[in-house]
Amino acid sequence: MRPGRDRWARLLTESRNPRSRRLDALATPDVIRLLLDEDRRALVAALRTRPAISRAAVAVAECLGSGGRVVFLGAGTSGRLGVLEAAECPPTFGTSPRMIRGVMAGGRSSVFGSREGAEDREDHGRREGRKLRAGDVLVGISASSVTPFVQGALRAGRTRGAGTVLVTCAPRPGLARLADVVIAIPTGPEVLTGSTRLKAGSATKAALNAITTAAMVRLGKAYENLMVDLRPTSAKLQDRARRVVAAGGRVSVDEAERLLARCAGEVKTAIVAARLQVSAAEARRRLRGAAGHVRRALGETRAR
Repeated sequence: MRPGRDRWARLLTESRNPRSRRLDALATPDVIRLLLDEDRRALVAALRTRPAISRAAVAVAECLGSGGRVVFLGAGTSGRLGVLEAAECPPTFGTSPRMIRGVMAGGRSSVFGSREGAEDREDHGRREGRKLRAGDVLVGISASSVTPFVQGALRAGRTRGAGTVLVTCAPRPGLARLADVVIAIPTGPEVLTGSTRLKAGSATKAALNAITTAAMVRLGKAYENLMVDLRPTSAKLQDRARRVVAAGGRVSVDEAERLLARCAGEVKTAIVAARLQVSAAEARRRLRGAAGHVRRALGETRAR
């Protein structure tokens, strides 16, 4: 074995899963059961990393709250999960696409098709990391933890003063040297050896969902369990906006529609206007005084 090659062979994500040794001999329903049971195990493992996920969520919330930018960066499946996370934030939470971005090894074309060797370009990762500035946060995603593109970006981001987070499914010594926060989910070997698009991908997606959603809750983009900063850019989201205002404002759907029209489509403003029986202008003033938190604007208390 050539020097350095065993860095992959020693990774849990590259080892063989004893529970799937007879994968090719199993009936299809048994293959499905095995795959989904392994996903369940991976999500249990992700839950055990809750303290690190919480630290990442706080870092992202503080970054966005102070006008910084968040970048999700990775290669292959990991990179595509980061791109997906970034793409979902504007319609769900009303964030600007400039605030939260996804960066994929090999560029945009690699999102839809494999570009071999892109993950090995540490220099390209360094180039992306150098685009960051103090106050930004870089979330590097690497199931194996050894992807050169991600490592280069994290190292360069640190030199620029950016906060750094590593999400990986291959815990190993020394990861703390790569990032301020390390979320190392011990998902173990895949059903199909080395295919980290499977349970490692599921656990990674769950961690990313938790980071962004918890961060947005901290920033006041939820009231109760309602998304109150959504952008109603489709018929479905327009209907959701009406239902959110009806539920949060405690009014009928018809009244919610009228309130949204009065409030220029602003869901938060419509809820506060409904609950406090005030004008749109007064509702906006109260929301500004509450840093955009509906609960505070209504004078309600929240959990710490």
